[in-house]
Amino acid sequence: MPEGDTVYRQAALLRRALAGQVLVRSDLRFPSIATADLSGRTVTEVVPRGKHLLVRTDGGPEGLTPLSLHSHLLMEGMWHVYPRGARWRRPGHQARAVLETARAQAVGFDLGMLDLVPTAGEDEVVGHLGPDLLGPDWDRAAALGRLAAVPGRRIGAALMDQRNLAGIGNVYRNEVLFLGRVHPFTAVADVPDPGALVDLAHRLLHVNRDRSQRSTVGGPARRGEQFWVYGRGRQPCRRCGARITEARIDDAELGPGRPGPGPPRDRAVWFCERCQPRA
Repeated sequence: MPEGDTVYRQAALLRRALAGQVLVRSDLRFPSIATADLSGRTVTEVVPRGKHLLVRTDGGPEGLTPLSLHSHLLMEGMWHVYPRGARWRRPGHQARAVLETARAQAVGFDLGMLDLVPTAGEDEVVGHLGPDLLGPDWDRAAALGRLAAVPGRRIGAALMDQRNLAGIGNVYRNEVLFLGRVHPFTAVADVPDPGALVDLAHRLLHVNRDRSQRSTVGGPARRGEQFWVYGRGRQPCRRCGARITEARIDDAELGPGRPGPGPPRDRAVWFCERCQPRA
C-alpha cells in the first residue's frame, strides 16, 4: 500500500531519471489535462509531499509558466522508469502518464489523481497537508498542535488525516498505535502521550524510506512477518499471544481532505485488546 515512504522512494526514482533532463515527449491520459504537452520543458525537481508527488518543470525555451505535474498513487498506483524504447512491465491501458527524455521513460500506472498546476500555485493541490513526516520542513510541534485541535476525534482517524501530519497510511496507523499501546478508538484528548505516537511515526517512516520491503518489527523480516498487527486479524499477538481484533473505522470521520480521493469508505483497523486497552 503506497504511503509516505513509498512516495519518497518513487520521488527518488523519478529524480534520478528525470531531473535536469529535457522532456522530448509527454502523454497525460487524464481527461482534464489530456491535451497538455510538456515536451521541450526541463524537469527541475521531483518532490514528495506526504502521499503526493510533484514533478516540477521549467517554462521551456519559450519561457512559459513553470508547471508541476501532481500525482497521487492512491491504492494501486506506481511510477516505473525504463530505458527509452524498453518494454513496459504493466499493460499499456493502465498507463496514466508518460514522461520521456532522450534516455528514459517514466510511466505512471493506475494513478489515482493527476493534475497540472503552476509550480507557484502548488498549494492548490497540497496546501491543505500538515507537516510532512519525511519532508525537510518536518515540524513536530505543528503536528502536535493540529492533533490537539481535534480533541474529540478518534486517534485512529486523526492519524490518517493528512491535514494533521502527512505520510501516514493504514499500515503505519495500525503499527504506530500498537507500538504505542493505544486503542484506535481512543479520543485524541485521552491519549496519554500524543508526542510519543508522532515520534514513532516519524521514526518508522524514516527507517523504511530506503527499504524495498517495509517492516515495523525492528528490522528486515520475511514476507508475512514484517508487521505487528496490520492485516493479522484473528492471528496471535506477537507480544502477548491474544487474538488480534479487526474492526472498521469510517473515513467520513476524517472530513474534507481525506487521505485520498474518492467517496468515504470504511477502513480496517487491527489491534490487540490486551496490549491496547480502551482508555
